[in-house]
Amino acid sequence: MTEQLGLRERKKQRTRQTISEAALRLFLSRGFDDVSIVEIAEAAEVSKRTLFTYFPTKEDLVLQQFADHEDESARVVRARPAGTSPLAALHAHELDALARRDPVTGLTSDPDAVAFARLLSTTASLSERLLRYAGRSIDALAGALEEAGADELSARLASVQIVTVLRVLADRNSGRMQAGHPADEVYPEAVAAADRAFLLLGAGLADALPG
Repeated sequence: MTEQLGLRERKKQRTRQTISEAALRLFLSRGFDDVSIVEIAEAAEVSKRTLFTYFPTKEDLVLQQFADHEDESARVVRARPAGTSPLAALHAHELDALARRDPVTGLTSDPDAVAFARLLSTTASLSERLLRYAGRSIDALAGALEEAGADELSARLASVQIVTVLRVLADRNSGRMQAGHPADEVYPEAVAAADRAFLLLGAGLADALPG
């Protein structure tokens, strides 16, 4: 029974991945607004009903990967080593992600990632939907900061600032990539910006968050 459930789950994951990849290929080649749900279903060889089972909206076909990162900052705070402050842990995580050229930081020269970022920045409905993901990230991080010892209001205000700063840094890096600058060239600048951002966060939130 357990084996059957495992096979069923893997099949669902493969179907979800197939649909997502087919959608992105079409969106990147023709633009988000010029591709229909029917065309995506045909390309993925699934029914329209099956597609909506996995992705309730057209925007979800693009943004589902952001759902995997919604609680990333919260997880970093919860998993931080003993004696490490939440901000220090988040700063270190950001620097590590930049060093790995993680697409979430915007610092990657991968052509598909750059094209994906351009799609997001030029499609109004996708930009608007991203705000929902940001809101859920804020909720998750606020919960983690409360667990770390911050009061409810301080945790909420801090999480809004932190999530916003990370988004600004990513957008800044992505803009440089879309302008044609190599990630390796921009890396020192991105690190300096991250250091500056967390220095300012630390100064502003010194009395709000546990050390």
